[in-house]
Amino acid sequence: MRNAIALCAMLFIVTAIAFGVSTTRDAPNESVNQISSSIPLAQSSSLTELVDFVKEARDYARDVGRERACQEFDNKTGKFVRGDLYIYAYDFQGTNIAHPFRPDFIGENKINLTDPNGVTLIKDLANCSRRGEDFTYFIFPNPDHASKDELKVGYAAKVDDSWWVGSGVYLSDVPAFFPPESRENLVAFVDSAVKYAEENGREKALAAFNDRNGSFVRGNLYIFAYDYNGTVLSLPHQPTLLGSNRLDAKDSNGIRFVHNCIDQAKRGSGYLYYLYGNPGMNMKDDLKLGYVKSVDSNWWLGAGIYASESNTTNATSPTYLGEISGNSTGK
Repeated sequence: MRNAIALCAMLFIVTAIAFGVSTTRDAPNESVNQISSSIPLAQSSSLTELVDFVKEARDYARDVGRERACQEFDNKTGKFVRGDLYIYAYDFQGTNIAHPFRPDFIGENKINLTDPNGVTLIKDLANCSRRGEDFTYFIFPNPDHASKDELKVGYAAKVDDSWWVGSGVYLSDVPAFFPPESRENLVAFVDSAVKYAEENGREKALAAFNDRNGSFVRGNLYIFAYDYNGTVLSLPHQPTLLGSNRLDAKDSNGIRFVHNCIDQAKRGSGYLYYLYGNPGMNMKDDLKLGYVKSVDSNWWLGAGIYASESNTTNATSPTYLGEISGNSTGK
């Protein structure tokens, strides 16, 4: 009997090891529309609560009208402030029309507001709303943590064609401040790739970008390229995805990062955050600051730097927006 038990245990261990090896080996070949992650940055229950909260605010606004809804959203002790969840509202031109912790924002146009890494958060949230509803990331002061700047998963939803509402879940323990020098090097790298494409044409450029031994793959810094329909043109560490459509690809927090990249490219260029497999970590998810740029009306390209390799930090100085008052719990 003991020998049988020992044999079963040995078989279980061997099977587990074999499965682990197989999983590791296959890791670079991610599915077309979903990036896998063993440890998502946000709890799925928190994201579900966030989505339900924003939809509740959207439906409330549709029921009672813009004026009454914004009065309620402005109330720090009202029903749309729940811990570190709170509702804000903007029109589609970028003018703030409700914010319980930033009364100084109300009536001001914030369409060009950027966070410390250059991410245009209001433009991004507005684009999410134009799709009906969607997620994005940005950095914003947390009123529960003495106005400390923190990474946030934002979710926004359109009320009607003139305005939208949003909220977010703070990722308080995630270092998301990328050094300026790293961002400057990233932009220079992308600019050099665009220049190469303009001077040499699309076919030769894509061959160069997909060459893992070429000058556009520098360790875990590499050029990726897509057309505006979301079709993969260059992805040197995941060649099996070439030609596939990833328009609706999501990271492990539900962010449709290809959609968000296209939004940036349509503006000419821009930064964004997302989770993506890091080739230096066997394709384990890592926070990535991407920078994308349009090549022409048919395609765009980009690159990104990973948080684990960029000496990212938490906020070490006062918030970029100035201190905001705490919520009703006094935090």
